[in-house]
Amino acid sequence: MSLQYPRQLRFNRRSILPIIATLSAFILFSVWLFELPSSVCSGPPTSEPPLSARMLPLEPPGRAVLPDGQIFYYHDRMPLIFIGGMPRSGTTLMRAMLDTHPRVRCGEETRVIPRLLQQRMGWRRSKVESTRLHEAGLTEEIIDNAVKTFILEIIAKHGPPAEVLCDKDPFNLKSAEYLHFLFPNAKFILMIRDGRATAHSIITRKITISGFDLTSYRDVLTKWNKSMADMHRQCREVGSTHCLMVRYETLVLQPEPTLRHILSFLGLEWTDSVLHHEERIGSDVRLSKTERSSDQVVRPVNTGALTKWVGVLPPDVVRDMPDIAPMLAVLGYDPHNSVDPRYGEAADLVQANDLKVSDPDWKPLVEVPSVDLVKQFGDGSADKAVDFDLVLPKSAH
Repeated sequence: MSLQYPRQLRFNRRSILPIIATLSAFILFSVWLFELPSSVCSGPPTSEPPLSARMLPLEPPGRAVLPDGQIFYYHDRMPLIFIGGMPRSGTTLMRAMLDTHPRVRCGEETRVIPRLLQQRMGWRRSKVESTRLHEAGLTEEIIDNAVKTFILEIIAKHGPPAEVLCDKDPFNLKSAEYLHFLFPNAKFILMIRDGRATAHSIITRKITISGFDLTSYRDVLTKWNKSMADMHRQCREVGSTHCLMVRYETLVLQPEPTLRHILSFLGLEWTDSVLHHEERIGSDVRLSKTERSSDQVVRPVNTGALTKWVGVLPPDVVRDMPDIAPMLAVLGYDPHNSVDPRYGEAADLVQANDLKVSDPDWKPLVEVPSVDLVKQFGDGSADKAVDFDLVLPKSAH
C-alpha cells in the first residue's frame, strides 16, 4: 500500500519549480554578497591599502597580428624591462645598447607611460579623489588592471615584437614600486650619474622639465636631489633581485664588464653587439629625432661628456654642494671635489673610440638631428610643452 499525503501537502512538479528557482536565486545572491571585496561592502576606504597587501589576478595574454600574418602574444607576467633615472643620465645610451640584443626591443620614449603613472599616483595619494572613484564604482583592482593593460599595450605595440620587451621613459622609475606590483616579473635599471654633470647637461642643452629653473644650477641640483632620492628609495624597496643601479660613468669607462653584469641581471646571454650600438642605428636601434639625446647616441661609447661640467658651476653652488645635493655622497660621488673628479680608467675600446670621434673627419654612420619641439612649438602661452613632465615629491625620503 502506498502512502497517501493529505491533500493540503500534495504538490505536483509544476508547482515546485517556482519555489526551487526562488530558493536558488537567494542562495546565489548570498554567496555573491559574501565573496564581494570588503571595500565594496564596507563603504569608502578610510586609507589606501599597501601594494604589498594586494595582488592582481593573472590577465589573459594579449595578441598582435604581425604584417606577415604571425601572431605575437604578450602578457603581464613576461620579463619586461624598465629603464629610468633623471634625464641626461644615460638612459638613452642604456636602451640603445640593449636594443642591439637579439632578444630585446626597447624603442623610443613613449612619454605617455610616466604621465599615466604620475596621474595614478596622484589618485592614490588623494583621499578625496580615492573616495570619488570608489563612489563611482571604480575599485582599486579595476583601476590597476586598466593601468596595467594600457601600459602593456603601449609597450607591446609601439615597436616590433620581441621575446623581452623594454620601456625607457626616464621618470617611470618614480613609480618603480607600483610597476613592480603590476608586473611582478619585471626588472628595473636605474641609471645614476653625477648630479653636477646631469645639471650641466640639462641647463646647457635646455632640457625643459616642469618645475625646473634652467637659469639656476642651485635649483636644478636641488630638484635633481629630490628626484634621485625618491627613485633611489624605490629601487631599494623593490629589491636587488628586481632593480639594478647602474652608474653612467662606469658604463662609459668600462662598458664590457658593466654590460656583462647587466645582462646577467636581466637573464640574457652575452652578445658583442651591445658594445657597438652605433653600428645598429636605423636598424635594431630606432631613434626619434624629437628625443634630445638622439644626436649624441649615434656616436660610439666615449668619455667626451664625463667632465664637461668641471669649472662651469657657480662658486657659491660649488661651496654649498654638500647641502644642496646630499644624494651625491649617497650615490658614491664626492660633493667636496668639483675640480678633479676621479671616475676611473677607460677601457682600451673606449680610448680607441675617443680617438675616433676626436678626428675632425669622423662622421657617424647615421645622422639623426635633434629637433627642439619645445622651442619650435612651445612659445605660445597656450602651449606649455616641456621635454619632461615631473611631479616633484614633497620631501626627499
